[in-house]
Amino acid sequence: MPVDTKAATDRLMRFLAVEGVTGQEAAIGRELAAALKEAGVPAKAIRLDDANTRIPVPTETGNLIVDLPGRGALHNQPRIMFMTHMDTVPLCAGAKPKKSGRKIVNEARTALGGDNRCGCGVLVTLAAELARQKLDHPPITLLFCVREESGLYGARHVKLDELGSPVMAFNYDGGAASNVVIGAVGADRWSVEIFGRASHAGVAPERGISSTMIMALALADVKAGGWFGKVVKGKRQGTSNVGPVTGGEGRPAGDATNVVTDYVHVRGESRSHDGKFFKEITRAYKAAFEKAAKKVTNAQGKSGKVKFKAETDYYPFRMKDSQPVIKRAVEAVSAVGGAPNVRTANGGLDANWMVRHGIPTVTFGAGQNEAHTVDEWINLDEYDRACALAVQLATMR
Repeated sequence: MPVDTKAATDRLMRFLAVEGVTGQEAAIGRELAAALKEAGVPAKAIRLDDANTRIPVPTETGNLIVDLPGRGALHNQPRIMFMTHMDTVPLCAGAKPKKSGRKIVNEARTALGGDNRCGCGVLVTLAAELARQKLDHPPITLLFCVREESGLYGARHVKLDELGSPVMAFNYDGGAASNVVIGAVGADRWSVEIFGRASHAGVAPERGISSTMIMALALADVKAGGWFGKVVKGKRQGTSNVGPVTGGEGRPAGDATNVVTDYVHVRGESRSHDGKFFKEITRAYKAAFEKAAKKVTNAQGKSGKVKFKAETDYYPFRMKDSQPVIKRAVEAVSAVGGAPNVRTANGGLDANWMVRHGIPTVTFGAGQNEAHTVDEWINLDEYDRACALAVQLATMR
């Protein structure tokens, strides 16, 4: 069952040229729908859901869902699903893809968008090859998620009854097609507002309460306690990071050097494969900010205040090796000449939410390299293998 690799690469180049940063996926959604129709998928089988109406941040469009009825000897087998995400990180805006040998590179000083236009190319190529070769396959759902890069929102808010009850799913998001990812970390996304008191820093600094100093003391406490970066507490491990520090809504924290800063907004994250431990890391940050706020007082004895919020972005999972989805994945990788590398990931995947929804999901790579950087490039050999793997997964008996 050879795949038309030239057509597959042409699709990938086509999708890479369409901008679609996270939350702004309408244009790439239209391009994917057009390519699916050109591949022989009936228009009535392609639709957008309303997940964007439930996502708590502005999102142009819903998830793109495609229903492919079963064909031939496998037409009455249980439904399976193939999925990917159609958004890119904001750094990809303005990308100019260029083929260079067996690579796709970028002529612009931006990220390329292989994460995850590669997955989009694989799924559309799967639909095209099933139609072109008239291959027997079970009923298949194709799911292209929105807002993966900004919180896995599309996968989180999809309605299960829209998916047709698949018994297993295969997600494309990563580098090597032989990687069989069967687990991933969970993560909290947290933020803290620090409220101080403004005063003239040169005339009456003692009347002020510095939000900046509260932040500095809190982060120093977190670092001293071993809760920043790679976190190891006995046998438990995780990571944490402090992200944007602003005055809220992207404004600078503080208005001038001669004014004691009265407000700072900090965002960060905590991760671990241990579902309890990443929350413990978050609690360590919360305790440090609350402690620091009490320490910073003015001449009148008043202290600062903090408002700490945390939300679980996604939950960790690790499927058992005996599950049918893993057996099928390993067998398919071997069948296309790969060496299955069964592993877990330290980043969040749409698979986190699919497993949470009750759909066992394995994730494969599709040629991405140096994702989320200006050095990003795509390995076309791995992309071709990923396309062949998808056809194998869809047609196995």
